[in-house]
Amino acid sequence: MHASRHLKFPVAALALLVVSTLAACTQRSPGAAVTVPGKGIFPESITSAPDGSVYIGSIGQHAIYRAAPGASQAGPFVPPGTGGLHEVLGVMADANSRTLWACSDPGTPPAPGAVATLVAVDLATGAAKASYPLPTPGGLCNDIALGADGNAYVTDTNNMEVLRLAPGAAQLVHWAGAGEFGDKAALLDGIAVLGDRVLVATLGTGRLFAIPVQADGSAGAVTEVKLDRALDRPDGMRAFGSHALLVAESGAGRLARVDVDGESGRATTLRGGFAGGIVSVTVLGEQALVIEGQFAMAGASRLKRFLGERDYAAWAVPVGKP
Repeated sequence: MHASRHLKFPVAALALLVVSTLAACTQRSPGAAVTVPGKGIFPESITSAPDGSVYIGSIGQHAIYRAAPGASQAGPFVPPGTGGLHEVLGVMADANSRTLWACSDPGTPPAPGAVATLVAVDLATGAAKASYPLPTPGGLCNDIALGADGNAYVTDTNNMEVLRLAPGAAQLVHWAGAGEFGDKAALLDGIAVLGDRVLVATLGTGRLFAIPVQADGSAGAVTEVKLDRALDRPDGMRAFGSHALLVAESGAGRLARVDVDGESGRATTLRGGFAGGIVSVTVLGEQALVIEGQFAMAGASRLKRFLGERDYAAWAVPVGKP
């Protein structure tokens, strides 16, 4: 989330100066770096397409970056203002509709004329396709997940709601959330679709919830998925097969796999040590691409100037098959 994101992580010591790397697609070896050069990018989310392209949303530069399949560096792809694009949070590539979805938020204080919006751009060219303002006043578009039927689901963090955009629809609608996820301090954040359920996580309270998708597309009753260990400030997450999630635990700086069985889940740490604040993950083949946001630096001007001269980055983590 916009300025609130900068408060997610305690200011750590020198380890936070370690610059992370954006590791790449199935053609790249595990751990290989793909850099995201530029000043004040502060990436918030990462997604990938089946061809190996990688897309990174930037809070700081209000833009989206792309690394071509096999490339070692990401470059500007969607410029600020495209479709009303402002601070970019969640991004999600949809190869079926040839769409790159992005959560755009107005910032704090809000930029003149900017509103929380789900923006759709062409996956190949970055050209604007459509924009969908969030329906509830004061919303914050955080992250996006796609159902097999083409429905797009969005978390509105400020209003603790899940929104839905049906294929061909003209506007987002409220789909789930009437207090079941907790109060606003719980911070509804990551979202993924597993089978016929939508899974969401709360950053502030570390909880995981499941929402069944009914036959008519409506939301069923919200239930909590009880985990064998707590998630430490879960941020972005992605489906991993039909019964597991890969979760970026921003508090602990680690990537976890959560195997979900009905209303229970088992969390396994895959890799830790992400000192720059792990915020998002995507899956390509048998690797997960993990990106660090470096948001703790945004509030410290001296360190921000130092990082401004360095590349932003992420890592490839081998995860095998689901």
